[in-house]
Amino acid sequence: MLNSRIKTRQAPLREDAVTSRRTFLRGSATAAGALVIGLTLDLNLSPKGARAAGGPDLSKAPAKPNAFVRIAADDTVTVVIKHLDMGQGNTTGLATIVAEELDADWGQMRAVFAPADASLYNNLAFGPIQGTGGSTAVANSWIQLRKAGAAARAMLVAAAAEEWKVPAGEITVEKGVMRHKSGQAGRFGTFAAKAAVQPVPENPALKDPSAFRLIGTTLPRLDSKAKTDGSAQYALDVRRPGQLTALVARAPRFGATLKSVDDTAAKAVPGVVQVVRIPSGVAVVARDTWSAMKGREALTLTWDDAGAERQSTESQQAAYKAMADKPGLVASQRGDAAGAIKGAAKVLEAEFSFPYLAHAPMEPLNATIERAGDGSYDIYAGSQFQTIEQAVAAGILGTTADKVRITTLWAGGSFGRRATASADYIAEAAAILKATGEKAPIHLVWTREDDITGGYYRPAAYHRIRAGLDAKGAITGWEHRIVGKSIIIGTPLEAMMVKDGVDATTVEGASDTPYALPAYRFEVHNAREGVPVLWWRSVGHSHTAQAMEVFIDEAAHAAGQDPVAYRLGLLRQAPRLSAALTLAAEKSGWSARDQKPGRGYGVAAHESFGSYVAMVADVTAEAGKVKVNRIVAAVDVGVAVNPDVIRAQVEGAVGFALSSVLRNRITFKDGEVQEKNFDAYEPTRMSEMPKVEVHIVPSAAAPTGIGEPGVPVLAPAISNAVFAATGQRLRSLPLDLSALRGV
Repeated sequence: MLNSRIKTRQAPLREDAVTSRRTFLRGSATAAGALVIGLTLDLNLSPKGARAAGGPDLSKAPAKPNAFVRIAADDTVTVVIKHLDMGQGNTTGLATIVAEELDADWGQMRAVFAPADASLYNNLAFGPIQGTGGSTAVANSWIQLRKAGAAARAMLVAAAAEEWKVPAGEITVEKGVMRHKSGQAGRFGTFAAKAAVQPVPENPALKDPSAFRLIGTTLPRLDSKAKTDGSAQYALDVRRPGQLTALVARAPRFGATLKSVDDTAAKAVPGVVQVVRIPSGVAVVARDTWSAMKGREALTLTWDDAGAERQSTESQQAAYKAMADKPGLVASQRGDAAGAIKGAAKVLEAEFSFPYLAHAPMEPLNATIERAGDGSYDIYAGSQFQTIEQAVAAGILGTTADKVRITTLWAGGSFGRRATASADYIAEAAAILKATGEKAPIHLVWTREDDITGGYYRPAAYHRIRAGLDAKGAITGWEHRIVGKSIIIGTPLEAMMVKDGVDATTVEGASDTPYALPAYRFEVHNAREGVPVLWWRSVGHSHTAQAMEVFIDEAAHAAGQDPVAYRLGLLRQAPRLSAALTLAAEKSGWSARDQKPGRGYGVAAHESFGSYVAMVADVTAEAGKVKVNRIVAAVDVGVAVNPDVIRAQVEGAVGFALSSVLRNRITFKDGEVQEKNFDAYEPTRMSEMPKVEVHIVPSAAAPTGIGEPGVPVLAPAISNAVFAATGQRLRSLPLDLSALRGV
């Protein structure tokens, strides 16, 4: 507890950089005179609760001291971040929450990643699991870190009051300095040691939001300098003493198994140390990356395709359409949708197809693993699901999870790829270390080709929708079938997240639509092909928003009504989404838009992960080509902890998603992935980026997330703008630009 020792270890992550000190913060006081204080909550929330707008009410949860905040004698305040920062800026956002309640100066704030320890650093939205995802970082830490900062402040004030012999209530704190009207003053570092032995307040008083000084303002990101000068260490930067590099040759078809291997030529490559079999293929271990690559190229491998996936994209899509001809599992329903459509004045029908998508983070998967002298293991990675990765590695290595330490480093993107229930790349690293028997650290590296062809894609999906309109254009009934492979079925998460065969991540954003449809029926078919799938940035919303928002736009057009006004009429029970839509329309100049052939404006609004986003797209379209000129977005994420980070995430979402709107897809021919690298799976170019304006809806609600919610609305806004410009509906993604004729 407060008087326990802090466990520290020193370990150079790379020999050509300054030695990095890793501090495993377990207690609160040290001989060096540091105050380390934090609060955690004993909660086990369901996945459904994790997605609820605003999150659970944590205000009355009991608090326990641990190590979320460290105040050192040098006056620095270090916030221990339990979430992976893969570019979304949560290190800055979470540190802002602590700094606010602590009344610290922003210049004294620092951030470090927490060690892997779910007993202290679990994600409150996930339960007893340490991990990052679902835009939960700020949402689940909001009250937790406010209490941590407030408790630390109270303890510092108590220490100063004791020394100055004045009432604590007479001490003010501003920008890291405590003052009393008698003229006495002192900084945090001076009182850190004495504060550490003060009683920990169980329910420290939190600021009224009207008194916020940092929250809601634009603060410099804590990671900007390190990422600019190159001192930020990513997993790919790790260089341990004696480190070896490993690459894995995997089957070209998912589900294939290794029949035979001839490694004679590979072993003859200079620098190659070992060639070993592991469950996912054959690993070549060498003294450097180039030697490992050349050694892998020299392997002669024979694969058994008896149980392999052999479909092509065309046959898979045909199978999906055939499945949609039959009733599926009911995800949600109200009234008699079929009867309402049958009696409608007009019936609309549409279908939407969506391809597999790769995550393609700029830093491909990699991890370093080494044996420690005490029989334990160290892993260095951009770790996103620490608890799962510990358990998986421990199982392979024949030890217990507490013997596997994970040092979380900066990650160059993820978009969901590093968060797998199988911990696949960590499992590979552990399997290689075990198979080789090497005492040297092993750095597993995936090449770009490994990454693009290596599976765990956003699932392909197919939607079929029918809706009835009355004589005035109002929707009377809505039928919607979705076909796609479940991300959750067949994983350890199935028991928690799948109900009656329905995986919520397949239908989210559709079956829980905020639109006031009088009668509806949403159904789902779970496809079973052998392609491994995973959550991709915004998960099911990445395709459901396109289907819902484009079809709503079609209904507005059929009704002869303005698309914004039509949506607002259906959102009478969704005031926060209505407000975002209204703001986006206003800031874009929607009512005064210059609608003419070849130039169009489209709108979309969507709720995901408890956040509300609306976008207006301004596009120029001509035969075979679409140029997105401008995106105007309005977002409601509750309290805007750091507006600059919010804007950056929406801008990043536009850049991330635009390539999936215009061209990207993963295709198969006889079971083999056709796209290998960025030449065929091309990220968004800077020259393609539109001007992006982000407007934040003022809100006093508990903060939600923004890492994912900016993605779903981009595609339908662009699709609807293309229709406005050309009169031609492009429903499926990526947009079939060849279908634009005579513009």
